[in-house]
Amino acid sequence: METPNSTDYLAVHGSKASGIPPRQALEQALNPADEIRGTDTPPEKIRYPFFGSSFTGKDENGDDRSTQPVSNILLKFSREDKSERSNGVFSPAGARSMNTELELDLLEPETPATRRSVPRSKRIQENCHNNGHVTVFVRSESNKRLKPNEELLLGVGTLDKNSEASRSKFEWLNPSKIRDANGRCPNDPLYDQRTLYIPPDALKKMSASQKQYWSVKCQYMDVILFFKVGKFYELYELDAEIGQKELDWKMTISGVGKCRQVGISEAGIDDAVHKLIARGYKVGRMEQVETSDQAKARGSNSVIERKLVLVSTPSTATDGCMELDAIHLLALKEGESHNGSTIYGFAFLDYAALKVWVGSFVDDGSFSSLGALLMQVSPREVLYDKSGLSKETHRSILKYASKGPMRLQMTPVMPDLDILDASDVKKSIDSHGYFMGTSDSWYSAIDYEMHPDLTLCALGQLIGHLNRLKLDDALRYGEVLPYHLYKGCLRMDGQALVNLEIFGNNFDGGLSGTLYKHLDHCRTASGKRLLRRWICHPLKDICAINDRLNVVEGLVDHPEVISVMAQYLSKLPDLDRLLGRVKASISSSSALLLPSIGQKMLKQQVKAFGLLVKGLRTGIDLLSHLVKEEHRVLSMSKIVNLPMLCGLDDLLGQFEVAMRDDFPHYQDHDVKESDAETLSVLLELFVAKAGEWSQVIHALNCIDVLQSFATIAVSSTGSMSRPVLLPAKPPTSSHHKNGCRTLRIKGLWHPYAVGNFENGQVPNDINLGEDISDHSPSTLLLTGPNMGGKSTLLRATCLAVILAQLGCYAPCEKCILSPVDVIFTRLGATDRIMSGESTFFVECSETSSILRNATQDSLVLLDELGRGTSTFDGYAIAYAAFRHLVENVHCRLLFATHYHPLTKEFASHPGVHLQHMACSFNQSINDEKELVFLYRLASGPCPESYGLQVALLAGIPKNVVESASAAAKRMKLMISNNFKSSEGRSEFSTLHEEWLKSLLVLSDNNRDISDEDACDTLLCLWHEMRSLCRQPPLKK
Repeated sequence: METPNSTDYLAVHGSKASGIPPRQALEQALNPADEIRGTDTPPEKIRYPFFGSSFTGKDENGDDRSTQPVSNILLKFSREDKSERSNGVFSPAGARSMNTELELDLLEPETPATRRSVPRSKRIQENCHNNGHVTVFVRSESNKRLKPNEELLLGVGTLDKNSEASRSKFEWLNPSKIRDANGRCPNDPLYDQRTLYIPPDALKKMSASQKQYWSVKCQYMDVILFFKVGKFYELYELDAEIGQKELDWKMTISGVGKCRQVGISEAGIDDAVHKLIARGYKVGRMEQVETSDQAKARGSNSVIERKLVLVSTPSTATDGCMELDAIHLLALKEGESHNGSTIYGFAFLDYAALKVWVGSFVDDGSFSSLGALLMQVSPREVLYDKSGLSKETHRSILKYASKGPMRLQMTPVMPDLDILDASDVKKSIDSHGYFMGTSDSWYSAIDYEMHPDLTLCALGQLIGHLNRLKLDDALRYGEVLPYHLYKGCLRMDGQALVNLEIFGNNFDGGLSGTLYKHLDHCRTASGKRLLRRWICHPLKDICAINDRLNVVEGLVDHPEVISVMAQYLSKLPDLDRLLGRVKASISSSSALLLPSIGQKMLKQQVKAFGLLVKGLRTGIDLLSHLVKEEHRVLSMSKIVNLPMLCGLDDLLGQFEVAMRDDFPHYQDHDVKESDAETLSVLLELFVAKAGEWSQVIHALNCIDVLQSFATIAVSSTGSMSRPVLLPAKPPTSSHHKNGCRTLRIKGLWHPYAVGNFENGQVPNDINLGEDISDHSPSTLLLTGPNMGGKSTLLRATCLAVILAQLGCYAPCEKCILSPVDVIFTRLGATDRIMSGESTFFVECSETSSILRNATQDSLVLLDELGRGTSTFDGYAIAYAAFRHLVENVHCRLLFATHYHPLTKEFASHPGVHLQHMACSFNQSINDEKELVFLYRLASGPCPESYGLQVALLAGIPKNVVESASAAAKRMKLMISNNFKSSEGRSEFSTLHEEWLKSLLVLSDNNRDISDEDACDTLLCLWHEMRSLCRQPPLKK
């Protein structure tokens, strides 16, 4: 089939033959249905009109009635807001996104409509945990087909798959003939899946109702579009197929143009939309903006006008399909790469709270910072330039998207013709009056970023996408806040968050066995979200950490205060989201004029505002009570930053009076004609103080998190102690020229490890850094049997540091540490098949990042480095990496290994401490020795790893293990000579090589040896050599 000429298209961008300028054509394309009317619908009951706050009119006597409904409201407030606000509907030309297929070896932007068809009884669906934090995939429990509500369905029978009716009557919807608005085929790299080409001849043959529907649908092919017809909502053609597959609706040939359709009544539309969104679809609704009588009033041949009101998506969900955890929409912009580093700008939105965070960062070849952003934000959808992301970035997104149970949706966007660079974004925001909810200038969130242009471009992508979805209320009254990935906090990159199981376990990606689950004793939904942000950014400043610890200690010492706080907090609704909903209501006054849904929306707004006012009253009462308890809970005012409660208390009282007078039954209010104007005035007065209300809500969230920390300390089954944080000590000698950092933990236990511990977990002591004897081994070289608890000990050490720098009690008897700047982890053996990376390549890439970025303030965990390749290559890499970290980086290091020759190499190194996880053998019934794990940290190296005994425990046949034992003995004899040198070096470490070099320098006759450090070095070397000479020679 030949591609049609561009002048024949239903061109959403305009036509050359039409003479319309491209920019004007684009603006018209974004609202194509505003002036299109048509369809035959039965008469409807006249709805009460709802007027915005700017409406003026005359009553029957000719008097001005615009102020009558609200005159009594304004008298209840000591200060009247005289500012005038425009309530007109804004329809800017936004950026156009498109869902095109990526290269096959990359993460494809899969949309629900393009997924492989799976039987409904076996389809994997997303269901939420009771706590709402994370979604996991579960299978349907029954193969029984769900029976729909017959009263809500249209049609009486399903269509046979082989019948002619099961196929579309429109040729231009045939898969072999389908084209986008620019005439491109689906196999074209620039094919736009969100648009559709409709031949002009086909348009001419359509009825008014068909034209009305397809003029919108041809621009929203990536959206399931419900079309309002009388008292029903209908889906047509491709959308009808989805309705039949996902909701088991019966398909018929009827509706607009007698095409394939399914439908549901008004009573069931909300539930249907929620189900489709929960399964990953974007859903739009074309509403009737007037009644049939209003249409007839304009002329006998006039028809009802409709338009697309909004599009709901999984990343902008509200109400019915909301989770307790934040739902984020992320826009990512990749800049140019220099010297192996890549610059990224980003902007992400929490639509329910009307908050946008912006920032930028520089990443290296490991893409660990990009991983940290994805793990911290956990976006539901990522927007990106179609040709703007590299293959390496795509692979990194694929890697971290697979770590959790949620499906990440990738949406490529097309650049906006009106917004070409950062300056255009700034002009567009200022000219349209976006982000009026920001306390300061919105640009202040970007001024101090390293790369503001990329940040603004990412923000521009987000704005364009929201405009297309008709969700610009998030732009008008939203807030713009800065987001710093690592600034001023303990840095944990994406790999560390995965390895330490901070937000998802490594078994199924769920919450069980995670640090977040362990810490989450919050009473409010907004408190849970703040807890997640705190975990992503533990503190480094000792004073700030101690301020939090002071509050936690005060609560631990006075548990009755915790009880009072819990009683108040348990009564609070989700104040963050209620405030966002109230701010969004101000810009939705035009939607209240819509028949049928206007009354419902107004009822929801009244309920939301009533709940917010009641919740704030409970919150302010709690804050007032805590102010009186300041003498018992130290530093509370420093952490919570309590606002001026007196003035807010009086103002809130005025809103309570207004709600009692005008909306006494706000949870189930009977809507009256004047309610829209009354509520509009109340909301404008309330939002004028949005900054102060936000401070109150943030203070309550902080209190919730701190009481959660105190609850853990009080209810823990093991020892918990307040950490002591010490600044790093300055250098004391040439051997400690970088200063000394300490990490000393007594009685450490893993706070939520699952294992077979009859008498609880075995506590262990960790000592890294300077102690009383001035000996400073900053490295622990750990050996032990398989399954002996090495990885658990390493993770427990990291978790204790994180908890300490969060301001929480640590799971131990005593904890003293210098603040850590970065935690690096290399744990486990995994490959990345989708990225073409082997197990050993993953090991080396993670180790490379550690060697290049670790500092003397870092905490590094390396577990079994080098096991992904041959024995000798692996040992060599483990040896070189270990020696570099010990002698060059001087960080606090925990290195677990099964390479026992390493313990010989570094046995006498003053910076290395050798320990192992103890085990023993018990006599079994068959007179065979049974390996018993003691999980206790003991001094010295472990003689072997006892892999054969673990193999027996795992169920490998005994004869196979016996054969392996014989082979092991032969191999030990064969390779024993390879490590003879390390046996002889057990008393002469790598550090002694440096001392020997110093001795050679000192032997120079012309050198002055009055330097005290040089003399100390010579004396130490003399003692070591003397000790070595006294040892008997090694037997050959």
